[in-house]
Amino acid sequence: MAIDTTAGALPAREHLPVGAGRPAPVPVLDVVVPVFNEEDDLEPCVLRLHEHLTRTFPYGFRITVADNASTDRTPEVAGKLAESLDAVRAVRLEQKGRGRALRAVWSRSDAPVLAYMDVDLSTDLNALLPLVAPLISGHSDLAIGTRLTRSSRVVRGAKREFVSRAYNLILRGSLAARFSDAQCGFKAIRRDVAQRLLPMVEDTGWFFDTEMLVLAERAGLRIHEVPVDWVDDPDSSVHLVRTATDDLRGVWRVGRALATGSLPLDRLVRPFGDDPRDRRLSGVPRGLARQLLGFCVVGALSTLLYLLLYSLFRTAAGPQLANAGALLVSAVANTAANRRLTFGVRGRERAVRHQAQGLVVFGIGLALTSGSLAALAAATGHPSHATELAVLIAANLAATVLRFLLLRAWVFPDRGADDPAGRAPAVTTTTGENP
Repeated sequence: MAIDTTAGALPAREHLPVGAGRPAPVPVLDVVVPVFNEEDDLEPCVLRLHEHLTRTFPYGFRITVADNASTDRTPEVAGKLAESLDAVRAVRLEQKGRGRALRAVWSRSDAPVLAYMDVDLSTDLNALLPLVAPLISGHSDLAIGTRLTRSSRVVRGAKREFVSRAYNLILRGSLAARFSDAQCGFKAIRRDVAQRLLPMVEDTGWFFDTEMLVLAERAGLRIHEVPVDWVDDPDSSVHLVRTATDDLRGVWRVGRALATGSLPLDRLVRPFGDDPRDRRLSGVPRGLARQLLGFCVVGALSTLLYLLLYSLFRTAAGPQLANAGALLVSAVANTAANRRLTFGVRGRERAVRHQAQGLVVFGIGLALTSGSLAALAAATGHPSHATELAVLIAANLAATVLRFLLLRAWVFPDRGADDPAGRAPAVTTTTGENP
């Protein structure tokens, strides 16, 4: 199914004519099937889906065929299905794009649970009820089918297997994604969550799913994962190279937006009911454990960077100059990383001030480490390189404790929810049974 991935937001007043299906009460589930030039496969697939839902789904449902500007008989076939089957409707869009179709239908649906699946029905339909059940019960906010867990049974070629796994590795490495399968065409979302989340998703093509999941995960929404049985469609017309290129552009755009803090993720932070993470434990400073963990991770990486730079600079300069240069570069990187990752400060406001305060902390660390080197030189005359590194590691450990205390109490003090520096509450993602 070839769908264009041209970016752009859906026009606010786009007209969506609906097929003349019979009136029905508000369903619990609205399953969207986005299609483009699927005149041959559309009818048997919708009939199969309708039969399955009628037989197995215990609540009211609707099937919405979302035609993405097809140029063949697809609109005619969709219209006939809407006329002949209860709970089937047809929607026509004059622009292509799977993401555009999902945004259009989901934004206007009255069902409390929204889902979509590819028209080829590659995913075993027996996974549909396990997919939407946590959303109906309110346990989760989004749900995805995954082909990349051990309990999933997948039949497809080596090329598509490699592309899917490589893409998910890219997402984990660049966007810190923790969901296991971004591309499986089998997903669901609660309508109240969609109303908050969809306006923040820019893509209108294949990257729509990934962007939606990344933003949801960063905002701390609950993503449930369901292992699926999946058989590849050998007649699929998806253009792998073009789709991969567009996806990588989307990864770059979303990554840049997350890094600069331009996405208002605070609108999504735990807005849906009570959350135990919001409850403060008596006697424990707010966020201390999370900040210590983040500081340790950043500190370990900064120390490795410092040692590499020191060894590099030491080949061309003396120990004092090499130490000062390595410590300066690693300190700037350390302050930037702690600002964003440890203390959750987003945006550019006060960034220069924070770096200036970080340099003061750097000066204290420089005095401590330089003093250690001077003491070593006075004691041994000409210490070996290994001895120098050992002394520097010990001195840096002492400086690290002092650095954390200064960063927490002076550079990034906790100002509460109304922090003008832009600190947002810490968020995490809880996945389903198969993280």
